[in-house]
Amino acid sequence: MTYVIAEPCIGTKDTACVDACPVDCIHPKKDDPKHATEEMLYIDPVECIDCGACVPVCPVSAIFVEDDLPEKWKHFTEINASYVQGGKFTPAEFAKHQAAK
Repeated sequence: MTYVIAEPCIGTKDTACVDACPVDCIHPKKDDPKHATEEMLYIDPVECIDCGACVPVCPVSAIFVEDDLPEKWKHFTEINASYVQGGKFTPAEFAKHQAAK
């Protein structure tokens, strides 16, 4: 089961999880120009190897196993997948998902 980054990451974007990930499945990285404009980080569900290394280093407890994701944040599964699979939410699309919570 893959991991998902949820709402607590918004505005935080601490990259300790990026550094802890052995397969570089968390995006955008600090050196990516998108890091400055994105509101949060995202986990690629295809690249994630379900190791859990990111969970204990997240300072805002924003990372969950998909099955343990609180109901109010279930839509973040789609947000994470769409971002990394090339959909890259526009600000309007992200706002729509935020309103759905």
